[in-house]
Amino acid sequence: MLLSERLERSRRFKFAIRAGVPIIILISLVFSSLFLQNSHIKLDIRDGILMGAILFITVYFIYFLIDLSAKETLIDQTTQGFNEKAFIAQIEGYKPKTLAMFTIKNLSTISENYSLDDVDLLLYNLTHKLDSSLSRNGFKHSVIARRYGAEFLIAIDKSSSDIQNIFENFVENNKSINNIDLNCSFSIITNISNNIEEDITHLKDIVISQEQNPQNSKKFNTMKDAKEISETEKAIIESIKNKSLTLSFRPLQNSKTGKFDIYEVSIKLKSLKLGNILPRVYLPILNRLGLGREYDLIVVKQIIDTLPLIDESISFQFNISPFSLRDDKFQKEFFIYLNKSGVNPSRIIMELYERKAHHDLSGYLKTLNKFRKKGIRIAIDNFGSSSASMEYMKSFNFDLVQFDRDFVTKIDDVKRKAMLKSMVKMSKDLSIITIAKWVDNNSQKVQLKELGIDYMQGFGISEPISEQAIIDRYNQLKELKWNMVKKR
Repeated sequence: MLLSERLERSRRFKFAIRAGVPIIILISLVFSSLFLQNSHIKLDIRDGILMGAILFITVYFIYFLIDLSAKETLIDQTTQGFNEKAFIAQIEGYKPKTLAMFTIKNLSTISENYSLDDVDLLLYNLTHKLDSSLSRNGFKHSVIARRYGAEFLIAIDKSSSDIQNIFENFVENNKSINNIDLNCSFSIITNISNNIEEDITHLKDIVISQEQNPQNSKKFNTMKDAKEISETEKAIIESIKNKSLTLSFRPLQNSKTGKFDIYEVSIKLKSLKLGNILPRVYLPILNRLGLGREYDLIVVKQIIDTLPLIDESISFQFNISPFSLRDDKFQKEFFIYLNKSGVNPSRIIMELYERKAHHDLSGYLKTLNKFRKKGIRIAIDNFGSSSASMEYMKSFNFDLVQFDRDFVTKIDDVKRKAMLKSMVKMSKDLSIITIAKWVDNNSQKVQLKELGIDYMQGFGISEPISEQAIIDRYNQLKELKWNMVKKR
């Protein structure tokens, strides 16, 4: 039995005693005053009505209190675990050393394809299996709560590296429950702070960072230190305040000319205390704090400031949040800054990457057209990884398309190569420039050239270079050209 179920039973029993005892005492006093003072008990109609009324009020009052108690229950009715409010109240006294979040990533899909009873039974069984797994491994007093539909919170009174292994094994051993396939993930933090709600938010940030990097999520340690995360959040806010960014540039080689005339911009936040902070760490936190648009504007301005320092044949491509692109204030500041800079807009390539098509697709495409009409080029990233990219392709005239990494890294696979070949042909028929990233060896380069890929990027092509290095490289080219002109 879950801890939440035991506590709920105890709570209701105590509540029943607290509600019932005063009523019993009251009835006893009334009965005593009416009847026991006289040696001869006489019941008339008035006394019968009075006793009936007292009995009715007693039963009604007890039922009302029990019903009120049920509505204020500690537990989630589906899983019988705690609800989030009760969970937070419970662990304020429990003082856990480890906090975890367990997420069913495909619950919405499950809900669309199974009955409500099937989904409820799945959630109930999952909760009890998780509790049993923790108990078997020595964590017998774990507090489990259902946060939202697909999210579960777990508080553990110990801190151990074994906890991560327990969750990893649980996910691996429970890929199917009740013949329903599950896609689950988890995140863990230790050294819990006094602000439990803040720690829960940090857990969610870790989950989001894993979702944003699905290819590399297994490489990331899912157990984090809560105090360290808080320090990281402070450093991120400070970096945005100081506009401290570190830009690096990944060269894209033109397959026909062999030249590098497009560079993809990779961005990290620069912190005095923590050094460089990766996007997978800072982006979820910035978005949660509502600083995403401010960050994107800082990025845009630094890129625009860098472009005049290098050769005009060079273009930069970079990712901007779709939420920023849809924001009127962001658009206005973007266009004003671009116009003042005098930079040729075609040297700016914005990468679009979304797993799901926007719910207002026509409205979003109108937004993209605003940028395209200014001369800015639009690229769709990770093409072929989801149905969303194809939806965009059907409705919008992209300038460049970057294929999903699987088509490049697994190009020796006959099926993937055939699919890539058909997408390259489609892109060429639509006059779209094609890009293959993650190119690591000569075999990939040869096959991609044979398919007609326009640009290639990866460690097999060239390593990234720093902002100062790209400025120095192309400033030297400018000086050489100027010297040649003077000699003539």
